[in-house]
Amino acid sequence: MAPELDTAAFPDDVETLRTLLAQRDALIAERDAELRNAGYEIEKLKVQLATLRRDRYGRSSEKLAAEADQLEMLIGDLEEDQAEREAAAAEKERRSKGKSGNQRKPATRRPLPEHLPRETVVHEPVLACHCGCTDPARLTRLGESVTEVLEKIPARLKVIRHVRPRYACRACEAMLQAPAPALPIERGRPGPGLVAHVLVSKYLDGLPLFRLSGILAREGVAIERQTLADWVGHGAWWLRPLSEAIGTYALAQGVIWTDDTTIRVLAPGRGRTRIGRFWVYAFDPRPWGGTGPPAAIYHYSPDRKGERPREHLAGYAGWLHADAYAGYDALTAAKGSKPPQITHVACMAHARRELFKVYDSTKSPIAEEALRRIGELYAIEAAINGQAPEHRRAVRQAESKPLLDALHAWMLQQRRRLSSKSTLAKALQYALNRWDALSRYIEDGRLSIDNNLSERQLRGIAVTRKNYLFVGSDAGGQRAAIIYTIAETAKLNGLDPEAYIAAVLDRLANGHPITRIDELLPWNFRPSRQPASVG
Repeated sequence: MAPELDTAAFPDDVETLRTLLAQRDALIAERDAELRNAGYEIEKLKVQLATLRRDRYGRSSEKLAAEADQLEMLIGDLEEDQAEREAAAAEKERRSKGKSGNQRKPATRRPLPEHLPRETVVHEPVLACHCGCTDPARLTRLGESVTEVLEKIPARLKVIRHVRPRYACRACEAMLQAPAPALPIERGRPGPGLVAHVLVSKYLDGLPLFRLSGILAREGVAIERQTLADWVGHGAWWLRPLSEAIGTYALAQGVIWTDDTTIRVLAPGRGRTRIGRFWVYAFDPRPWGGTGPPAAIYHYSPDRKGERPREHLAGYAGWLHADAYAGYDALTAAKGSKPPQITHVACMAHARRELFKVYDSTKSPIAEEALRRIGELYAIEAAINGQAPEHRRAVRQAESKPLLDALHAWMLQQRRRLSSKSTLAKALQYALNRWDALSRYIEDGRLSIDNNLSERQLRGIAVTRKNYLFVGSDAGGQRAAIIYTIAETAKLNGLDPEAYIAAVLDRLANGHPITRIDELLPWNFRPSRQPASVG
């Protein structure tokens, strides 16, 4: 029902009324068009953002990341504007419905997580019956309406007082007192939950310690950056054996995915930073329906020399998903008459990325056709995701192998027609030079068509490194690798990394033996509270 109009303010002349109505209709149509255009603009920007996200790990990843972040902000502003208009429109509708006695049907939403604590606020009605009764005893309760609202309570620090009474036996004069509580760090006495919060804030949330110190100061607790750094060092020391155990497990699986990314490292005495590297070696059996837990081990190195992956993978035997970095060549090369212990599986996404760059800049029909053919291979992978290895291999041999053979022959034919200096020729040659490794994924159902697993595992570092800018030293990089190993593996196993790290630190500080460190691995140890999505 439309709101009532004050007709007394309208002119009596019919033509004037018609003019006013036409102007109003034009204004409404204009505003409706603005709302539609805003929606279209948001969708268009989301498509652009998705494209940038897909390509942000190409050669121009820093530029793409910056553009993606700018689009994130622009989309956020547009969505906030739209939300503000919708909120105003909803409030206007609510008021008009209230006048008419109608109620708008509430939107269907998922229930809020059961594990969250509930606080109940009872809103009693004003006693204003038609009969004038004001006695609550005469009212009959017919039920209730419940509206659950998700609210955020600001993080609070608290002091836990551990009181240990002392007793003396009058008969034998013996003194009785419980031992002092074991803490991860004696000096300063932070609890394991606070230490875990500092570690996760620094490495997963990208908060430099000086900013975290300022946040804590706003809560009324002055903790210097140096003190927080001391806690980080102690926390990494406690967690190092667990990190090593995760690495031992991951490298024993026979199938791993690896990649590396840059990090700036402070160079003392030089007045500038140098480039270090974070490496990840990940394992996740879920794409082939495996039952083992996923894991990721991180390493830091001061450079990208080929000896670094050789050190990390000493003793490893099996499949290695990796990009075209030449440092892996020594690992996958035969040694005399002995076959290599490590077999390289190349990344189709990298080959596709080179072709997409050409198509994006030139709209080359040859590049477009190559992308279409590669898309057919990915469609097969999507259909067999989560299936058993034997089924995946059978489907690939029956469906993917003919497509790969045809693609290889077609690429060779197109390459012969092109100048070696053209970007399209270089993109095709990139794939042709690595064809055996690119097509190797069809040999075993556990393998992947690309190396995206390890790229995803480096995404958090790529995002947060812009916040904390650099690590202070090589030792700082090694500490970071320990925390990334623990936190990212916890996330892969569906755990809240902060709750998990806090629980592990508590157990280690209370004397959990290192010989039983496997009991604390993420897939063997569960914090009491699990995260849940809200929507």
